[in-house]
Amino acid sequence: MSELELRQTTVAASAQHLLLTRRPRLPRVGTLLAFAFVLFLVVATFAPALVATQDPNLIAPTEAFRAPSAAHWFGTDESGRDVYSRVVAGTGTSLLIGVSATLIGLVLGLALGLLASFGGRIFDFGVNRVIEVLFAFPGLLLALLVIVIAGPGPVTATIAVGLSTAPGYARIIRGQFVSIRSAPYVEAARVLGRSPARIVTRHVIPNALVPLFVLATLGIGQAIVWAAALSYLGLGAQPPAAEWGAMLAAGRTYLATAWWMTVFPGLMIVGTTIATTVLGRALARRGKDA
Repeated sequence: MSELELRQTTVAASAQHLLLTRRPRLPRVGTLLAFAFVLFLVVATFAPALVATQDPNLIAPTEAFRAPSAAHWFGTDESGRDVYSRVVAGTGTSLLIGVSATLIGLVLGLALGLLASFGGRIFDFGVNRVIEVLFAFPGLLLALLVIVIAGPGPVTATIAVGLSTAPGYARIIRGQFVSIRSAPYVEAARVLGRSPARIVTRHVIPNALVPLFVLATLGIGQAIVWAAALSYLGLGAQPPAAEWGAMLAAGRTYLATAWWMTVFPGLMIVGTTIATTVLGRALARRGKDA
C-alpha cells in the first residue's frame, strides 16, 4: 500500500469513527418543558379562546373570592371574574410589552454598537462614555425616570423598559461587532475594496444575527419582569386591564384571604422568565456546538 493510499484509509477511518461516536444531542427535559410552556404562551396570545375557560371580563358578584376548584382553576377575584381566564387574557399584553421593549432595546443597542465599532475612535469613545453613564443608573430606576417625564401607561412603560435595556445590549453588540470586524472574511472584503456599508450589511450583521436572536430570547423575560413591576407600581397597565403586573397589584390587598389572586399571575411571570431563559441558553449551546 502506497503512502497516499495509507493516508486516505486513515482519513476515512477517522471520519467513520467521528460519525459513529458523535451522536446528535437530544434536547434536555428542561428545554422540552420550556418549549411546551412557551408554546402555551403563544397559543394564549393568538388564540386565547382555545385555552381559556370563561370570559375574563365577566363579573359575577356571587362568585367573588372563590378558591381554586374544578369550576375555577385559579379561583376568582373580588368581582367574581375567573382568574385563570384573566391570566390567559393577560398573556398577549405581557408578551407584547416584553417583545416590543426587547426590540426597542435591541434596535438602539444595534445602532450604538455599529456607531462605536465602525464610527472611529471618537465615536467609540463617546458611545462608551454614554453607556457607562447609563450603567450608573439601575435599569428599573432609569425606566421610572422616563415614565416620570413622559407619564404612565402601557406604551410609555414599553418604551421606558426598552430604553433602560438598550445600554446592556449596546455593550454586548459592540463586543460582538469588534470580534467580527477582525475576522478574515471581513479583512478580505476590505482588501477587495468593498464599501463600509456593504461590509456591515453583507458580512457583519448577518453573522451577528444568531447571537442577537439568542440575546433577544434571554432579554424578553427581563423585559416582562420590569414591565410587570411598573404595572404593579401603577405606572404601566391600569386595572381592570388583564395584565400580570396589574393583577398582582389588584390582588395584594386580598393576599391574606385570597392568595390565588396574586400567586398565579406571579407564577406566570416567573414561569415565562424561566422558560425564555432556558430556551435562550439552549440556543446558545446549540450555536456553540454547530
